[in-house]
Amino acid sequence: MGRLRDRQHAGRLLGEEVARASAAEGWPRPIVFGLARGGVPVAALVAEALGAPLEVLVVRKLGVPAQPEVAMGALAEAAFAGGSAVVVWNDDVVRAAAIDDRARAEVLDRELAAARARVDRFRDGRSPSRLDGRTAVVVDDGVATGATARAAIALVHALGATSAVLATPVASVDALRDLRGDAEIVCLLTPEPFLAVGAHYDDFDQTSDDEVAAILARGRPDASSAEEAP
Repeated sequence: MGRLRDRQHAGRLLGEEVARASAAEGWPRPIVFGLARGGVPVAALVAEALGAPLEVLVVRKLGVPAQPEVAMGALAEAAFAGGSAVVVWNDDVVRAAAIDDRARAEVLDRELAAARARVDRFRDGRSPSRLDGRTAVVVDDGVATGATARAAIALVHALGATSAVLATPVASVDALRDLRGDAEIVCLLTPEPFLAVGAHYDDFDQTSDDEVAAILARGRPDASSAEEAP
């Protein structure tokens, strides 16, 4: 398989691989986290294949001011009400682009505000579930630099996950090499040369906030049984 048709096609194929890995390795009580926005449609099908709950994590790329598509880092929403967000920096990019502390702070403040707005939209401001004794399966629609995946994995560890799995349809070899020490990896395609994530899909239209909210509403666990952070 050389290409992915769309996120639904990717999610079905990835779900099959993740379910096989879970059955083979006995992942304890898996819970699936889709990275908003594009990871959520893929994650919904992975959760269905696993028979696992679906939740969302809000992760934001911290782009270089003059080239916002280039990630100098990433942040994941605060794990607990009033807590600090998880922030990771790509030090090589920060140095190469000569980004000073003031510029980093400005980008961070802007993306924190955007993350809080999405948490309010997608989860009504609720904290994600506690993960003690569970396997967190973090799903995105693709991994280029690995910055947002690294922030998400750090967050699920902060939430108490027994183990973390990064599941993605397509990723760069370099990004996965850097992430293997933080999570188990399930990936369908590692093309070389790796282009932008969307270059490996036939249809990579942007996922809207409304689409994410609708998917989460269908897959949200019953509130009475949710294990939420205090």
